[in-house]
Amino acid sequence: MWLETRKRVFLELSLLRRLVNEHLELLRLPQDTEPGRTEVIAVSGVLHSFYGGIENVFRRIALDIDGSVPGGSRSHTELLERMARPSEKRPAVISEELRKRLGDYLYFRHVVRHTYSFDLGWSKMSGLAEECEQTLSLFQSELESFFADENGGA
Repeated sequence: MWLETRKRVFLELSLLRRLVNEHLELLRLPQDTEPGRTEVIAVSGVLHSFYGGIENVFRRIALDIDGSVPGGSRSHTELLERMARPSEKRPAVISEELRKRLGDYLYFRHVVRHTYSFDLGWSKMSGLAEECEQTLSLFQSELESFFADENGGA
């Protein structure tokens, strides 16, 4: 089970890397200048997709290893919190530091889903865009550690 889950997780991770690499120009827009509406909307879409990919990884681990995925109105938050805690079947997937960082992306995902695009502001997303590459590298590193753990049997 762990080996198959690992394969699926690292496939998703490669898709996340592709997403970030294909949109580096957008993610590296200067923080101190307000880009045009088109760029703001484009960056918000990339950040939304970015967290969606992170969540795909978490869902795969929750389903394959824990045996269930949280449901209900707080399911996204509960899934993120669950990944930062060990379960009966696995160690914590991510650190508390990464959970906090990803919480900002989750919050922004919520904003994108529930806000008209013309209400999106660069100030709310510029830091997330700037930190996206670093966040992905940290996520990958923590996933590698998770699957290398003796309980992961990689």
